[in-house]
Amino acid sequence: MKKFDIPEQYRSAIIGEIKNRRRIADPRKQDFAPSSFSLGNITFIFPRHFGFCYGVENAIERSYKAIRENPDKRIFLLSEMIHNPAVNEDLAGYGLKFIMDTEGRQLVPWSEIQPEDVVIIPAFGTTIETEQLLKEKGVELTRYNTTCPFVEKVWKRSAEIGEKGFTIIIHGKYKHEETRATFSHSYQNAPSIIVRDIQEAELIGGFMLGIMDKASFMRHFEGKVSAGFDPDNDLQSVGVVNQTTMLATETQEIADYFKQVMADKHGENFKNYFADTRDTLCYATNDNQQSTLAALSSEADLALVVGGYNSSNTSQIVTILAQHFPTYFIQDAGELLSEQSIRHFNYEQQELLTSASWLPQKENLRILITSGASCPDTILEEVIARIIQFRPGSITPAEALVHFMPGKA
Repeated sequence: MKKFDIPEQYRSAIIGEIKNRRRIADPRKQDFAPSSFSLGNITFIFPRHFGFCYGVENAIERSYKAIRENPDKRIFLLSEMIHNPAVNEDLAGYGLKFIMDTEGRQLVPWSEIQPEDVVIIPAFGTTIETEQLLKEKGVELTRYNTTCPFVEKVWKRSAEIGEKGFTIIIHGKYKHEETRATFSHSYQNAPSIIVRDIQEAELIGGFMLGIMDKASFMRHFEGKVSAGFDPDNDLQSVGVVNQTTMLATETQEIADYFKQVMADKHGENFKNYFADTRDTLCYATNDNQQSTLAALSSEADLALVVGGYNSSNTSQIVTILAQHFPTYFIQDAGELLSEQSIRHFNYEQQELLTSASWLPQKENLRILITSGASCPDTILEEVIARIIQFRPGSITPAEALVHFMPGKA
C-alpha cells in the first residue's frame, strides 16, 4: 500500500514501531489477535489495527501539500478535513479557513470564494450541489480533492443499483458530511432514503408490509428522502449501502431485515426486489472493528478509546468495547485529569462527563488502548505517557520495545 508523506508531529516512534512489527509479522493481515506491550507492572493491549487509515493519510498529505504549494493564495477547507481537533487546529494555524461546519452550516459565505482560491475537498467528499457551485465559480477542484476512494466506491455501488431500478437505502448518520455526500450522489440515479438504525429500518418495513400509513411515514422521514420520494412506488425494490464508518453488524442487520421483508412479500422471487450489495464499509473500518472484536477476549481492567468526539468510526469502537470493559472515550491526554479523575465523552448523549476512580487501585494494571482512524499516533503516545506519570512502570516504553512480541496478548 502507498506510503504517505505525513508531518512528523503526527508520528510516534513507539506506536510506529509497534505497528511496523505487526505488519512484518502479519503482512497479509490474517491475524487479528491483539498485542500486549508490557512495562512490567502495567500492560497496554493494542488491537491489531488502529489509528490513521489510507483515506486520512491521503487527506493529510494533500492538505499540507496545498499549503506548501500555495504560499500566496487563500486556502479553504469545505469542512473539517478529518474528525480530529488537533489536525484541524494545526491546519487552521496555517491560515486555512473552514467554509462550513461538520453539519453543513455556512461559516464563510459562498460570495467570498474567488476563482483563484484553493478549496480542499475533505476525505468525506462533498455533495454534487456544492461541487457544481464551486465549478461555476471557476474554482479548480481536482488537484486537492482528498475524497477517500472507499467513499467513492460507495457512490459507484449506489449508481449501479440505482440504474437497475432499485431504491437506495443509506445506513448512516443524517447530518454526517459523508452521508450527506453519498445521499447527494445516490439520488442522481434513484430514489434514496437515509436510515440511522434498525429501528428506522423497521419503520420502512412496516410501511412495505402495510403496517404503517403513508402520512406517518412521510412525517418521520421528512428531510431524509430524496425530492419527490413516493413510498407507494419507491419501496417496491431496494438495496442497502452505508456510510463507510458505521458498525458493520448494524449494516448487516439492516440488509438482512430488508431481505427478509422482500422474501415475506415475494417468496422465492425476492431477489428481483432486493439488491444484495454486501457491506460497503471501507477496509479500514472493517479491519478496526474486527480487531476490536478480537480484543474482547483479552483480560483488561479498562479500555481507553482515543479520537475526536465527532468521529463516527471512533464511536463504533467505543460501542464494541463498552460491552465488555469499563470504557472511556477521550480526545487526548488532557482528559486524564488525575489518577482519580477522567473527563470522557458519551457519544450517544453527546455530553462530556467527568468520572472518578477510573484507574483501578491494583498492583498490575492491564489497559486496552486504541484510537480512531483520524487520530494521530502521537496523541496515543501522549495518553500512554500520561498514564505512566500516574503509575510508573518498572521499565520504560523504549525498553519494552526490546521485548515486544507482535500478536501476543
